[in-house]
Amino acid sequence: MTQLTPFGTSPFDILFKDFFKSDGEYTPFDQIKVNHPVDIYEANEGLNIDIACVGLTKKDIDLTIEGDILRVEYKKDDGSNTNEYIQRNIAKRAFNFGWRISRRFDLLQLEAKLQNGLLHLFAPLAEEAKPKSVTIK
Repeated sequence: MTQLTPFGTSPFDILFKDFFKSDGEYTPFDQIKVNHPVDIYEANEGLNIDIACVGLTKKDIDLTIEGDILRVEYKKDDGSNTNEYIQRNIAKRAFNFGWRISRRFDLLQLEAKLQNGLLHLFAPLAEEAKPKSVTIK
């Protein structure tokens, strides 16, 4: 068990911080805030990932699988939109997410659905990861 310092960081966190010194202040991994809304959760059937994609179409989003890496990317347009906005508050922020997905989940059977501004990805459990009953001889 790792002991925490009075500031809530482990000695490993401090060592890691000192090894990769930067000008910014150190933030422990579990306190990093992502600027884009993403929910990742596991259910009995598989892995679910929900990504906010308000104002985007399925043509705007690139979804790629490379081995056990799942990548979801949206590149913001170059600003060639000729509209003259009076007010513009809907942020279409570019994002590029990549996750290494456990082999317990079958990425080749990945399902993707864009509905109501939410991209829902579902990777079912791989056949070898599903519970099996064993007969006692």
